[in-house]
Amino acid sequence: MPTVSSGIVFGANTFNLKEIQLSAVKEDVFSLLVEGEEVECAFMTVRDQVIFTNKRIFVVNVQGLTGKKVSYLSYPYSKVQYYGIETAGLLDIDSELILAFNNGANLQFDFKSHVDIKKLSNLISQYVL
Repeated sequence: MPTVSSGIVFGANTFNLKEIQLSAVKEDVFSLLVEGEEVECAFMTVRDQVIFTNKRIFVVNVQGLTGKKVSYLSYPYSKVQYYGIETAGLLDIDSELILAFNNGANLQFDFKSHVDIKKLSNLISQYVL
């Protein structure tokens, strides 16, 4: 199956996603929302962000040395075929979210160990099922 490159998946826990306040979400994201769409939660690496709304997932990938070039990728829940989570363990201290889309593409996010992955799973279930 093809894999979607989000620029967010890293092996080291240093670059895994940590939860952020909604006030820290890039302002440009709010201008991309449609009527009735609301941000539910958001996560960040050093510069990149993943934003979960009530309609889709935004991946904000900051590029280049200056960070002026930014890509905004939108993944609607309506196209998710199935998803899975992996909780953090003793040696594997990150948790993971894997989404599979109708076109065969997969998307994976690695989160820091303190992120409540089950809560995130519940949120996605509300919009996918």
